[in-house]
Parts: sequence; structure tokens; C-alpha cells
Amino acid sequence: MATAPISRLDPSEPVTVADLLKRLGNLPARRVRLVPTPGTATEADLLRNNESLFRTALCELVERTLVEKPMGYEESEVAGILIMYLNIYVRSNKLGIVLAPDGMYRLRTDLVRLPDISFFSLARFPGGERTTMPILDLAPDLAVEILSKSNTRAEMARKLDEYFTAGTRLVWLVDHRARTVKVHTSPKALTVLEIDDVLDGSDVLPGFHLAIRDLFARD
Repeated sequence: MATAPISRLDPSEPVTVADLLKRLGNLPARRVRLVPTPGTATEADLLRNNESLFRTALCELVERTLVEKPMGYEESEVAGILIMYLNIYVRSNKLGIVLAPDGMYRLRTDLVRLPDISFFSLARFPGGERTTMPILDLAPDLAVEILSKSNTRAEMARKLDEYFTAGTRLVWLVDHRARTVKVHTSPKALTVLEIDDVLDGSDVLPGFHLAIRDLFARD
């Protein structure tokens, strides 16, 4: 009896769990969902998780795999402080919108990211009209990531490449443990700001200034 030919594996596809974790950015296994099976997840699965009243964590969609976003209370506190300052400036100057950590946007097919904070200028929206879709189909002008313990260097390097490739103009990587902010104008071009420095909006948010000390203030 004739048998079907054995198909050859695509060498670009992960074969083992270790391959998958490395491809996703050397992630800890606890952040990668097995349901749906990695490589089969869809945006519908992502929305079902992120909009559920019973979710245990927000997820991103990376290579058709649901990846949990880490955020503890300290990261959430820093995000809330920065969102407050950004919103005051953006809204008072009518520059656009600021989204919180559950704001989703599609960078490309099967890649949906949720930065901890994002800013979209009004010019990003066709005709200045905001969409009603749950996932924005455009990249933000500014993306902010508040670093957690399980964020790896490889993961953040991958995110930087994805953001700038999609058209993001500025990325802030906020490390509340080191009390620093890495300001990226490209994946490789960065400035490290420390506690006595001042964070500014560059040409993305001209005129915005925030003392790093105020960002990490505890009272």
C-alpha cells in the first residue's frame, strides 16, 4: 500500500518548546499560554482573553501564540504616574490620545502588542477620526514599556525592532528598580536617563518635560 510522502519541516519554525521560547525572546515558560496551542492562536482568542472578566493576565499575540504581559503593582504604579503626566500634557494641548496597558494595536499580521503606555497623535488617525475597533491597526508615535523581572533583553530587543519597523518614533524603557529610563529613537540609538535627569518628549511631544525623580517618587 502506498504511503504519503513525509513532509519536510520548515527550518524557520520552532520544533521544540525551547525553540519557541528562544524565538519569542528567551521568555520564561510561565508566560507562554498552551491554550490555544502555540502557533494556532488568533486575534479572536486574544480578545476573548483580554476582555474576559475572569482573565488572569493580559496577553499579547506573537507569532500566533498568546504571551502573558508581566506587570506587578510597582510597575502599575509607575505606569499610572506617567499616564497622569502624559494625559495632562496631551489633553491640554489637544495632541492626540494616551492609552493604558490594555490598549491593543496590530503591528503586522499575527502580531498584536500592548505597551504599558502609548501615545497616538491625531495625525495617526485617517481624517482625524478615531476607530471603534478593539485593536488599532496602526503603530503609536510613542510606546512605553515598564520593565518587569521576567522581561528579557532579547524580548525587549525584539519589541524595539517591531515598534520602529511599524513606524513608532520614540520608545521609553522604564526600569523602576534601577530608576532609569532608556530613551530610544531607534532600536540601537538610545540615551539613558538617571534620577537627576529630565525626560522630554523630543519632537514627538515637544514641550513635554518630566523629572525622573518625580516619576519614581513614592510620596
